[in-house]
Amino acid sequence: MHHAKTWKEKAVQFLAILGPILVTQVSYNAMTLFDTMMSGRAGTNDLAGVAIGASLWMPVSIGLNGILMAVTPMIAQLYGRGEYRGISKTVNQALYLSVVLALIVLAGGAAILNPVLQAMHLDPGVYHIAKHYLIGLCLGIIPLFASNVLRYFFDAHGYTKITMTIMLFAVPFNVALNYMLIFGHFGFPRLGGIGTGYATATTYWLIFLVSTAMTFKAEAIRRYRLFIDWYAPSWKAWKEQLKIGVPMGLSVFFEASIFSMVTLLMGMMFDTVTIAAHQAAISFTTLLFMMPLSISMALTILVAYEIGGGRPEDARQYGRLGVLSAMGILGVSSVFLYMFREPIAYLYTDNVDVVALAKQFLIFAIVYQLSDAAQASLQGVLRGYKDVTVPFVTALVAYWGVGIPVGYGLAAHTGLGPFGFWVGITIGLTLAAAGFYTRLSAIQKKRLPAAGAGSVLEH
Repeated sequence: MHHAKTWKEKAVQFLAILGPILVTQVSYNAMTLFDTMMSGRAGTNDLAGVAIGASLWMPVSIGLNGILMAVTPMIAQLYGRGEYRGISKTVNQALYLSVVLALIVLAGGAAILNPVLQAMHLDPGVYHIAKHYLIGLCLGIIPLFASNVLRYFFDAHGYTKITMTIMLFAVPFNVALNYMLIFGHFGFPRLGGIGTGYATATTYWLIFLVSTAMTFKAEAIRRYRLFIDWYAPSWKAWKEQLKIGVPMGLSVFFEASIFSMVTLLMGMMFDTVTIAAHQAAISFTTLLFMMPLSISMALTILVAYEIGGGRPEDARQYGRLGVLSAMGILGVSSVFLYMFREPIAYLYTDNVDVVALAKQFLIFAIVYQLSDAAQASLQGVLRGYKDVTVPFVTALVAYWGVGIPVGYGLAAHTGLGPFGFWVGITIGLTLAAAGFYTRLSAIQKKRLPAAGAGSVLEH
């Protein structure tokens, strides 16, 4: 990564960092997809048990991973300033913190796992699989969190290809382990859906071990002497990381959880056909969201790098490039979504009633996608400035203070029915994007000279 001077150089560097991040994000989602698909082949209880276990684990994973994401802007700014010793200390303390967070999760899980599952009144077979799937998964929580720290360390330097390469090996490794542990091949016990938990945990260990090996192998990384020089744990350093990471984690959690809440409310208010159509539409739009999400992560790296190097105008240019790219790409995908909404719906089901309803949901998705692209990319820019507290409050108010209540009101008390939830989500995302834009404009005006001050989208 270097300080690009021209728009062309910036675009090339932006794409070079973005591409591997996108592949990495798709790979992580592919692991979850294969877990679900292969568990379904073992039986209905296996599929349901893994689905329940994954639904309990994902909010925890997303929220805590968001806390560790603080490593990216912290290191990128240090890298931009050339403070290499500070980078070593930051990674070292983040690794300590990742282990502490993992131990908290394990202790909390041991205390509440049984009560939570019992409160769900599951079929005994589903209960057994969900519980032991999560027990198996717990064996990989420490390496998962630690490897995330190393991932954000690599990414903050622009070395996004490292994690991409690791994940391209990890996904087939995970699929092979699923095959052996779910179905009992090659002398392994037949564990059914429970096997996916142990396979995923083992894959997390592989990712961590290979990531650790890369800190010794990659010449540009070796100079930091990670896993060689250790510093004493520092509460002051942890406090600094948590000050940035906790609002980031909560923002990600609140955004992700609105879709889970909408699905839950739909399940209480509408029939199976409506729920199935909603899930099909959400599933496909989630896949498309990988692009703006990856752009957001790339923007955090590049903006933080330029801010650390004392180049606020370059940071503003990267912000403009990324936000417009995210909205442009989702704009093009929206045209694709409208033209091919029926074939897309048939990818998920042959039920004509579900397809007819899913097509309508996908039309509503066109509008909400543009708002989603704007808010995700703007939030990525703000994280590059290490500005996270105001965006967190903005996200909380927009998603849960406005989006969910408005969506429920429209769904329950107007002719929109289930589409009211999608209107509510769109309103929430649009308000969040407007709030992030306003906050970003204010920050940039403070950092840029008076003559060059301007918003992220001004030309």
